[in-house]
This record gives sequence, C-alpha cells and structure tokens, in this order.
Amino acid sequence: MSDLNKLGLAEARDALRKGEVTSVELTESCLKAIDDADALNAFVHKTPEIALERAKAADERIKAGDAPSMCGLPIGIKDLFCTKGVPSQAASKILEGFKPEYESTVSQQLADAGAVMLGKLNMDEFAMGSSNETSVYGNAVSPWRRGNDDAQLTPGGSSGGSASAVSADLCLAATGTDTGGSIRQPAAFTGITGIKPTYGRCSRWGIVAFASSLDQAGPMTKDVRDAAIMLEAMCGHDPKDSTSTELAVPNFEAMLTGDIKGKKIGIPKEYRMDGMPAEIEKLWADGAEMLKAAGAEIVDISLPHTKYALPAYYVIAPAEASSNLARYDGVRYGRRAQLAQGDGITEMYEKTRAEGFGHEVQRRVMIGTYVLSAGFYDAYYNRARRVRTLIKKDFEDVFAAGIDAILTPATPSASFGLGEMTEADPVQMYLNDVFTVTVNLAGLPGISVPAGLDKQGLPLGLQLIGRPWDEGDLLNTAYALESAAGFVAKPGKWW
Repeated sequence: MSDLNKLGLAEARDALRKGEVTSVELTESCLKAIDDADALNAFVHKTPEIALERAKAADERIKAGDAPSMCGLPIGIKDLFCTKGVPSQAASKILEGFKPEYESTVSQQLADAGAVMLGKLNMDEFAMGSSNETSVYGNAVSPWRRGNDDAQLTPGGSSGGSASAVSADLCLAATGTDTGGSIRQPAAFTGITGIKPTYGRCSRWGIVAFASSLDQAGPMTKDVRDAAIMLEAMCGHDPKDSTSTELAVPNFEAMLTGDIKGKKIGIPKEYRMDGMPAEIEKLWADGAEMLKAAGAEIVDISLPHTKYALPAYYVIAPAEASSNLARYDGVRYGRRAQLAQGDGITEMYEKTRAEGFGHEVQRRVMIGTYVLSAGFYDAYYNRARRVRTLIKKDFEDVFAAGIDAILTPATPSASFGLGEMTEADPVQMYLNDVFTVTVNLAGLPGISVPAGLDKQGLPLGLQLIGRPWDEGDLLNTAYALESAAGFVAKPGKWW
C-alpha cells in the first residue's frame, strides 16, 4: 500500500488488524509527509523518536490481540495540550522552553489507547484567533488554493495547524480545542470534519486554559466515522477536572447507521444574516434538502437571543482569559524579560507580559480586565452571563419541543487570504465565529461536515448542533448528511 498517510482512521485500523500494514509503516509515511510540508507550518514541534517508539509498541499490542480502535494510528496534538517532556507553548512566547512534567488527560487517554503522537501542531496564541495568524511560530497555511491563485489562505483558527495537517494528509487525525468555534471553523475552511462535544464530555485537565467555562477538546478527522472513533477515545470522566461529567461513553461508531427517518431537524431563522454570501445560503438550503431526502423532517425554529451571542461571548471569554492568564508573570511560569538596573517587581511583571504576549492576547486580557473591574462588573460581565442563560434556554426550549438536531452554516464565508483581515478592525475577525459561539455558550455538542465547494474551489461546511450528551445521535445525523453530500475533494499539492 502506497500513500499510507492518506488513509483515514477507520481504513488504517482495519488494515492494521488484517496485517496488511504496520503502525511503523503508517508512522514513517506520515513523518515523511510532515518533513515535506514545512511550507504549511502545521507541525511546530516534531517528535519522530516518540512516534516510532509508540508505533513499535502498538504493533506488538496488535499482534497480541489487545488493541483498541486507536491503536497504532498516527495523529497530531494541538500545542495547547501539555505533553510530557515535549514543548507545550500554546503558541506563545511567554511559554518558550516550557516542557511539562505531566501529560494532559486527553493526550494520555489517546496514548493509552495506542495512538501514535507525531508532534505538536500550530495554533493561534492561547487559542485566541480565527485565522492562525497570532502564533509565535508564524502563520499556519491552508493546503487549499483559490483556483490558479497562489495567495496563501488561512486554515482557520485557533486549531489551524490541526486542520491544515489533517487536510494535507500529514497525519490521520488531530486533536483540537473549541472555545468559540476553534474546531468547527477550521474544519469547514479545510474540508475536514470537526466535532466539539458537550461541555464536560472531555477532560480539560492539562490543556492550557483560555476560557474555562467554554473550552472543550475534540477530534479533527477526515470523515464522520473517524470522528466517532477518536471521540470515544478522548471522552470519559476525569476526577482531576471538576467540570468533567461522570457519564458512560457509548460506542459512537456503532451508532452510525445513517438512518435518520423521523428525526426533526431545526432551521433557525436568526442564522439568516444580512450580507450572507449566496453560496452559503444555497449550501444551507441544499443541506436541509439532503436531510429531508434521507427521511428527516425539516422544521423552522426560532432562537431569539442569537443576535446577542457574539457580544456576550466577547465579554465572557476575555474575562475568563484575563483571569486564567494572570498566572503568566515571569515568576511562576514562562520566560522572564531582561530587567534594567533598579527595576522592581512591578517592572518585571510589566516587561515580561508586554514582551511575552502577542497583540491579540494583550487586547483580550485588557478587555477582560476592564469588564471585571469594580465599576463595570455588573454592566458588562454579569449582564453577559444573564444573556448566556437566555441563549441556553432558547436551545432547551427547542429541544424540549422535539427537535433532534439543528442545521446551520459553519462559517459566514470560505477561507480567506492570510493578511486579508487587518488588525485595524478586530471585530471583522470576530464575526467569523457568528454561527459557532452559541454552541459554546450553551455547552452543546456541534459538528462541522464538509458539504461543498464555492466557485473558487474552496471547501464550505455545514454545522449540526445536537442535544447535550447526545453526540452519538449527532454523529449519526452528520453521517447521513456526509453520505448525501458526497464531499471527496482534496487540495492540489503545491507545498
């Protein structure tokens, strides 16, 4: 078998079980692809020694007949996950040189399941961004191009390195994290599948925190079946994370029947935005028709507080970020700035944080500190929390009325060029999250499935939002949508 790196998780797993291929061969194929793809800047810390060691161990385990689904499968890990003895910087200068002495729960669970870590993946600094342009490592680049134009495009953010690596077949799958759309938006931009599970389904322990009440890890894969396989390995109760829920983890793959007859799919009228490109509008309508043809009932629904979601998110997330990032001060964590003669502790804090944090992180820390300050706490932060409760109730009411899943666009546009959204107007960039942040505010599961190409040949995704803890049903609906859409496009290799 050639081009082993182009396999998905399910295909590779089956080939491993049949003895048609070894984990070492799969891993070597991916390592070669990674070395040939430096132009994408997706992998920022390569770990070939760890990868080959784990691959050999996985081959032994498969031979012995003791192998879970993920055993022997080479994956990438987003740089937000702490990995023992391997740089874990959250793409920030302030964590330069940080090599944790512990492993995040999710990456440990994947390792325990026999998955092979190929290295750490690029991302927006501290997961703050929608284009992977805030990374200390430089921009991650999408493997996709607009027609014959050779302008570099964004793979989305903050999990841009993960999206780029999976789309370009550098790894079979990757971990991502999603605080306001950071798995689903890059998945949509690069023609792959990404699921954000229900808040509390995956442990947050050992994942560098951005906004603790919103962050959630999830898989980024080549298709829905692979997402089901990897999600099962990532989920589970963790006593080290107080927000982790003690619920049994079902066999998500076994739930992929593709049968959605009688399911009620909601179409929220509030997601029809002014100025939405006609291609996105058409894709959404086509997606609804596909689900209807598969036997689902399409129901118009209302989520009345949707218009307040972005403003509420951009108060709550920076507030939690300013609190979480207060620890990076050059004393307990991170690099310390060079101090001048006579500088005291205040100067040390100021210089370290000014030097260690990039502009977007500084902006969000300042906003967060402002909305949490004594005079503004009620006017901004508490009000945003009340709005969040109303958004959550909108979803609860819809699900209580019998809706099984909600279909929306994943992003307001296809991928855009790196540098096209200027820093002069950060709000333009924030609008990228318009369809995704409600899901994080309500703590629900959401999945992005590639469903078509725009006129420039770039992927477009559709989002399905599910009931809390019902990832199995959501994945099955996504599987039906994927089957109907028949998306098989891949980027042409230029790197």
